[in-house]
Amino acid sequence: MSSPRDAEITIVGGGAIGTAVAYFLARDGRRDVQLLERRGLCEATSSQAAGFVGQARPTAERARLTMAATEVYRTFERDTGYTMDYKECGAVRLALSETSVGELQQIADTATVTGLPVEFLSPARLRDIYPVLERTDSVKAALWSPTDGYLQPNSLVSAYVQAARDLGVTIATQSAVTGIEVANGAVRSVATEDGSYRTEQVIIAAGPWSSALARLAGLELPIVPVLHEYFVTEPVPGWHGDLPCLRIPEVQVYARGESGRVLCGGFENHGTSIDPREVGVASRLAARPNWDVLGGFAGSLGEFAPALARAGVAATFQGWPAFSPDGRFIVGPVSSVRGLALAAGCNAHGVSGSAGLAMHLVESLTGDPSPYVRSLSPDRFVPRNWSFGDARREAQAVYETYYPMPAVTR
Repeated sequence: MSSPRDAEITIVGGGAIGTAVAYFLARDGRRDVQLLERRGLCEATSSQAAGFVGQARPTAERARLTMAATEVYRTFERDTGYTMDYKECGAVRLALSETSVGELQQIADTATVTGLPVEFLSPARLRDIYPVLERTDSVKAALWSPTDGYLQPNSLVSAYVQAARDLGVTIATQSAVTGIEVANGAVRSVATEDGSYRTEQVIIAAGPWSSALARLAGLELPIVPVLHEYFVTEPVPGWHGDLPCLRIPEVQVYARGESGRVLCGGFENHGTSIDPREVGVASRLAARPNWDVLGGFAGSLGEFAPALARAGVAATFQGWPAFSPDGRFIVGPVSSVRGLALAAGCNAHGVSGSAGLAMHLVESLTGDPSPYVRSLSPDRFVPRNWSFGDARREAQAVYETYYPMPAVTR
């Protein structure tokens, strides 16, 4: 690995977003780029991601973002020689109420607009595609998206890193940024424990630490870490890696096969968040598994796949994806500090949307971004007309309603 140095552009954060930004900036012709990561690459939130890549979305902008990202994952090895281990296994989304059927129809209508192939499955076709779902009497509709899939986060980050290096990006790990110097309203340098380094542009892409880093430049932003958990079982018959990704919004659960095991997680109705002011740049966010929460996910999925109840748990994963109060990404330059930009507040899309978000960041630096990319600007929170207490509650609510349908009683 390299050491920190003077550079035209300095990216802070070595997870999926930071490494994606490094690659896409270099691909865009920026040659004097360095990436600084306080630990090793892909050791924090990105490494804890389940890796689902879902292109079927209620809005055209979000659908197009993930569709563009998916095309990158699908073709990255062909274009660069490095694999992201993208598995195009498809995805199934189940509806258990008429209200949820309406949501699936909205997603299907949006797919028609964006050109994404989807179809509603008959009960027989659902059994063919997802044979391990033994109890489907409560399912009122199932939407099939054949080009969806999942990524292995470590492979994703490794591929970005190797391709970025080939394009001249330097990467320094174990290099925590401890200061961002701003003079006359513009970024001048970044500081680490090893010294201070001149730079014209700082891009903060550090997930749950992004708010703390922005404060080093005198900027307050409501980027809130919210706990997310999932588990992987011991082997369960029939659950192989070729099974589609599964989402059941009304019981807040997702699942997929993982080497003969079951990966199962979800979104809690009562989340756990951290005040961004309490997350130091050098802190190590840690959490122990909440067995009540994980047991709830297992019980909900077990209603459809009873074999899960007999499986032991092989591993648990806890991460802190960063959420924004309005549920939209925080991407682009900051008008009040020249040379400061963010790619943060990814709302649990950091891995799946990394390529799309990085492309949006590059677009935002051109001076002529699209209306959608302009709508993601950090400037919507500057100057501060919000409170950290309200921002934390609202960001946590975004997590709690990630699947918009409420839980149903059956």
